[in-house]
Amino acid sequence: MKLSIYGLLAIVVVASIGYSQIPSRFDQWDKDKSGTLTKEELPKALQKNFEKVDRDKNGSISREEDAAIRKRGKGKRENGGGEVGGVKRIPDLDYSGNENPRQMLDLYLPEAASKDGAKLPLVCWIHGGGWQNGAKDRARFIEDLVKSGKFAGASIGYRLTDEAQWPSQIHDCKAAIRWLKANADKYGYDAEKIAVWGSSAGGHLVAMLGVAHDVENLEGTLGEHLDQTSEVACVVDYYGPAELLKMNEQGSSMDHDAAKSPESKLVGGPQQETRDVAKDASPITHVTKDDEPILIVHGTKDPLVPYQQSVEFKKNLDAAGVPAIFVTVEDAGHGKGFPPEVSKIAEQFITHHLLGEGDLPKDQTVKSVELKTR
Repeated sequence: MKLSIYGLLAIVVVASIGYSQIPSRFDQWDKDKSGTLTKEELPKALQKNFEKVDRDKNGSISREEDAAIRKRGKGKRENGGGEVGGVKRIPDLDYSGNENPRQMLDLYLPEAASKDGAKLPLVCWIHGGGWQNGAKDRARFIEDLVKSGKFAGASIGYRLTDEAQWPSQIHDCKAAIRWLKANADKYGYDAEKIAVWGSSAGGHLVAMLGVAHDVENLEGTLGEHLDQTSEVACVVDYYGPAELLKMNEQGSSMDHDAAKSPESKLVGGPQQETRDVAKDASPITHVTKDDEPILIVHGTKDPLVPYQQSVEFKKNLDAAGVPAIFVTVEDAGHGKGFPPEVSKIAEQFITHHLLGEGDLPKDQTVKSVELKTR
C-alpha cells in the first residue's frame, strides 16, 4: 500500500534526524530483543514520529516498517491528498460529547454511492499500542474494504492509560458503537451490520466488544445514545491479550506483571495485586454462549502477547458454543510476518457475516512470510 502525503512527510522528518542512516540502529534500539520497536525504545527525538512510522497502528515498529522508511516509499496516494482514491474520510467525530481528542472517531465512506441505494455494512478498526500508544489515524486495514464500495468504515479512538484506566477504554469503544448506530441513517450505513477489527490492544478491545455486550459495569454511560446497544455482528481479533494474569507464565519477552507493564498500567497497578480488575479486563472472563462470532489470528512466535493466549481463548469460546475460527501464523511475531492471505481470510469472514456472501473460513495454519522466503 502506498504512503499518504503525511507518511511521506514523516519519512523526510525521520530521515533528516538520522533514523534511516544506520540500519543497525534498529537492533541497538530494540532493547527487549522482541524484533519490534516500542515508542519508549526510540530516542526521544524520534518518538514524535512514532505513530506515522507505525503504519499498521499495532503499537510497535516492525523491521518491515523500518525498511519502508529507509526506502522512503515509492509513490503517493492515488489522489495525492492523504487518502485512498475512492474513499472519503470524515475525521474527528465526537462520540462522547466531551470534546476529548481521544474520544473521537473517523468515518470512511466510499465516494461512489451504492447503485441500488442499499445501506452498507460497517467495519470498525480499533488500534493497538498497549493501551498506552497508538492513534485512530490511517486505519489501513479497512481502507481497501471501503474502496471496494461494499463497506463503510470507522476508526475508533479511545483514552490511553496515561489518562484513564480500565474500564475507561471499553466504555469509550462501546460509546463509539452506540454513536455509530445512532448516526447510521445520517451517513448511510447499516446499524445492524457492524464488524469490529483490531490488533494487539485493539484486538483485546474488539474481543471485549464481542464477549461483554451484556456486562453492565463494562457498558458505561458515555455519550448521548444510551438507548442504543453496543452489540456488534462479528469480531476480528489480531493477537489480542485474552487472559492478562496468565501472560507471564505463558512465555514472553517482557514482564507483564511489572508495575510499568502495559497490563498493569491498564488496570491501575501491578496486575497481580489488582487481580479482580485484571480478571474483569480479560475477555476469557466474560465468555458466554451468546457471544458474537469471532475470528482470532495469532503468530506462534509472538514475543509480546503469548500465542497461548489465543489458544486458550479459542478453547473457552468452543466450550461455550461460540462460533470461533482460529488462524495460526506459523513462525510469525507480533504482527510481523503475516502473509497477504491473512487479510484475505479476515475479509472472507467479514463478508460472510455482513453481506451473507461466500463460505466461512476454517481453522487453519498458514506460514509466515519469513518462513516462505528462507
